[in-house]
Amino acid sequence: MKLHHLNRSRSLRILWLLEEIGEPYEIVLHTRDPDTNLAPPALLDVHPLGKSPVLEMDGDTIIESGAITEILCMKHAPHMIPPVGTPDHHRHLECMHFAEGSVMIPVLLNLYVGRLGDAGAPLHPRIQSELENHFAYMESILRTSGHFVLDEISAADIMMSFPAQIALRLDMGEKFPKLKRFIDAMEARPAYQRAVEVGGV
Repeated sequence: MKLHHLNRSRSLRILWLLEEIGEPYEIVLHTRDPDTNLAPPALLDVHPLGKSPVLEMDGDTIIESGAITEILCMKHAPHMIPPVGTPDHHRHLECMHFAEGSVMIPVLLNLYVGRLGDAGAPLHPRIQSELENHFAYMESILRTSGHFVLDEISAADIMMSFPAQIALRLDMGEKFPKLKRFIDAMEARPAYQRAVEVGGV
């Protein structure tokens, strides 16, 4: 397996998952342009979208964090996905799609509108409201165990970690203490720390 990893990107989740799984892999590090913050042109040679993560496995090139996570877990860590057809699997699918769908809309709007300065000011209250709604939902579905679907680490925890980290970066840790505890626990995992050491944050 070969992971094309971009610094300061969501592909850290895949690097972390590979470390959790423990199967051998190769990493190709790609670095953002310091001026534009864009991915380097070399990623276009890997996939036409020029984005990361990209996983090369078994002669196939796979994109999209959710798809890569699902495929890796099905093949190498089936215990990280609940049995198909169960309510837990339904929640698993919801989290997998929510993490790259619903919650990323206000997250990305906040990022890009923030770059507009005063011109974006009228949009900020609605974006802030949507961010808090989505983070509050995440807070509400965390289990007593501190995980999203199972009572041990699962694919859903890997995927949901990124928006939870965004909540903390936006100084919402006090408002959403369960999300803070979740991230503290995930970032304390040896596999996560190895991923950061290898790929940066």
